[in-house]
Amino acid sequence: MAKVVLKPGREKSVQKHHPWVFSGAIASVEDKVIDGKTVEVVSSDGIWLARGIINRHSQIVVRILTWNEDEPIDQEFWRSRLERAWSGRSRLASDPGTTAYRLVNAEGDGLPGLIVDHYGDWLVVQFHTRGMECEKEHILKEIKRLSQTHGIYERSEGEGREKEGVPPSAGVLSGETPPDTVEFRENGLRFLVDIKRGHKTGFYLDQRDNRRKTAPYLQSCDVLNCFSYSGAFAVYATAAGAKSIINIDSSEDALGLARRNIDLNKFFSGTSGKSSSSNVEYLTGDVFAELRRFRAGDRKFDAVILDPPKFAQRNSQIKSAARGYQDINRLSMNILRPGGILVTFSCSGLVSPDLFQKILFSASLEAKREVQILEKLGHSPDHPILITVPETEYLKGFICRVW
Repeated sequence: MAKVVLKPGREKSVQKHHPWVFSGAIASVEDKVIDGKTVEVVSSDGIWLARGIINRHSQIVVRILTWNEDEPIDQEFWRSRLERAWSGRSRLASDPGTTAYRLVNAEGDGLPGLIVDHYGDWLVVQFHTRGMECEKEHILKEIKRLSQTHGIYERSEGEGREKEGVPPSAGVLSGETPPDTVEFRENGLRFLVDIKRGHKTGFYLDQRDNRRKTAPYLQSCDVLNCFSYSGAFAVYATAAGAKSIINIDSSEDALGLARRNIDLNKFFSGTSGKSSSSNVEYLTGDVFAELRRFRAGDRKFDAVILDPPKFAQRNSQIKSAARGYQDINRLSMNILRPGGILVTFSCSGLVSPDLFQKILFSASLEAKREVQILEKLGHSPDHPILITVPETEYLKGFICRVW
């Protein structure tokens, strides 16, 4: 098997079980190596360190899969890793009130570049790296063995594939073609997802527990739900008895699905105390501009939810991302009534939880509002954070009270 030799002193991160070997850490690669194939990683003095898959088209040249010299990367390897991931979701799989969850969370499950999401009777998979693409046949064999679903649909698209030098790939991998929308349940609530065209695999499963934790704070509130996408937070807010809700998103299609998700749950007003779907508005627009418009018009809310897309894709964008987060949080504080609730998130992995809290601090000073952190939020447990890979902790959030 071909060897990748590291430069002197560059073996420490590998020894600490971080799975990425960057190009700058490599002294040499044997000529016979083929991208997408398994290689041995050795120190500068020839000591075996790990085994992974190479791709010289990427800045991450080797993605390590095992630190056990006796563990080959074969069919048994994929079987074992996928079984471990499946077993870690057994509690969710047995809950009839939640039928959508993540089964494989890439590096978080020791399978760099692989995502598997479960939606009712369907699986959606993403092979983000060349290595996973090359092993697709072996991986699919085990996924099909483990799952009883109508079909497996691929959504291997986006910037990650481009960086890997691999073209996008989407479509049916096994079974039937999914319908335009698939219904599932989350914490007893009903949702529709477009697994063929929606963001990522169609729905933000990592926010499941955060939606549940946020809901009680929204009872009897006028809620502004920013970057609402398909309206998941709005469904929870309506179920909790919010007085009124405005969903803002730049996509009319997303807002159309949000309206269907609200209607699907058949909310009504009356003695139940639940909100009516007639109290929900849908606004197509730019969140930054709409927040400024509300501030200029002295429009006030009891709760604002900020769940924006990733602002920082690379290190060079961290400063501009910080300014963006500070801007929308300051504007949101401006339009909250005293004692109002701000639920705010960042899914930019390059923005640390500590930096995000500092951004909120700066926003509070600019807004001249006193802010209390009531709860700190993160991933749902089906999106595990691998302790040796801090990059797997990308989602961070706060529930705050603003005075």
